[in-house]
Amino acid sequence: MPINYQTVLPKSSLPIVIVGAGGIVKDAHLPAYRKAGFEVHGIVNRTKAKAEALAQEFGIPYVYDSVADSVAQAPENAVYDITIMPNKFIETLEALPDGAAVLIQKPMGDYYPESEAILEVCQRKGLVAAINCQLRQAPFVNAARWLIEQGYMGEVYDMEVRVNLHTPWQLFPHVMVHPRLEILYHSVHYIDLIRSFLGNPHSVYAKTLKHPAKDLSSSRTTLLFDYGDTLHAVVNTNHDHDFGPKHQESYIKWEGTKGAIKATMGVLMDYPHGVPDVFEYCIKPTDGSAPQWVKYPIEGTWFPDAFIGSMGSLMRYKLGEITVLPAAVEDVIHTMAVVEAAYKSSEAGGQPIDYKV
Repeated sequence: MPINYQTVLPKSSLPIVIVGAGGIVKDAHLPAYRKAGFEVHGIVNRTKAKAEALAQEFGIPYVYDSVADSVAQAPENAVYDITIMPNKFIETLEALPDGAAVLIQKPMGDYYPESEAILEVCQRKGLVAAINCQLRQAPFVNAARWLIEQGYMGEVYDMEVRVNLHTPWQLFPHVMVHPRLEILYHSVHYIDLIRSFLGNPHSVYAKTLKHPAKDLSSSRTTLLFDYGDTLHAVVNTNHDHDFGPKHQESYIKWEGTKGAIKATMGVLMDYPHGVPDVFEYCIKPTDGSAPQWVKYPIEGTWFPDAFIGSMGSLMRYKLGEITVLPAAVEDVIHTMAVVEAAYKSSEAGGQPIDYKV
């Protein structure tokens, strides 16, 4: 059975102006745009030498001195790709032309009031703004979404994300020192993904934890989403499993009344090298025979192909080719509300147990 999972590219590409020149730009944004054939018009970074190095490596024609300079020199129809830390988002958004298209790196602020402020400036300036929650457009996620939307899985009643591996946080020096590390900068992907399939949960139960021998604010999390009495959704992450590859895991699983899907996210294992993704699905036979899992080949992976989807869908929306903008700020504000609720749940703790004996 052919599965339709390929990203639809815009009919015509809009020029991109990148604000920021960190590792994610080099490892994901620029490789994705090169693969898709998108034009990167220019780049700006606080340390200009980093922007110049990427411009030379990827053939970017312009390196700007400041955000204001980038706006002054950018083509009128430019799409702005903001890849800096969240505490610089608002001042950068304020500097953009009213009505501009902008892709903002996740998360949408460090704390929920910042998320609200980002939404406010985007709406006040009429920005066509999306958050780069790109996991929801990874090729294996597109494949799962197609199978579910076509009815092959029936009613989805269970969704699980499991990450049990060693993450080299030192590769992200500006992120690893954050007081809200794991949920805000990693599990936010899965919160957003689950919302994109199941909608907004009624509530969330959460606990995020430190490692006893590390200075990180958190590196393991369990999230349980309340969708009522039949729909189960859970995220379990452990970034401290540094015991070799044998029992490392990184997958998303969907179960429905007619079938199930399991997608292995290989990029997270042996990061940043990664291992191959694996996409499998099972459609329950109607004749009573034993269920059989089918391994389906998927071209592309989370990094960098999902980034093509994020930027491509923003361009398509700006050009009027689609009527719904995936991961629009008006949608991702709800992801950030779940993030905030998760931290409150973690701080509040569980129900005390009355040990009478």
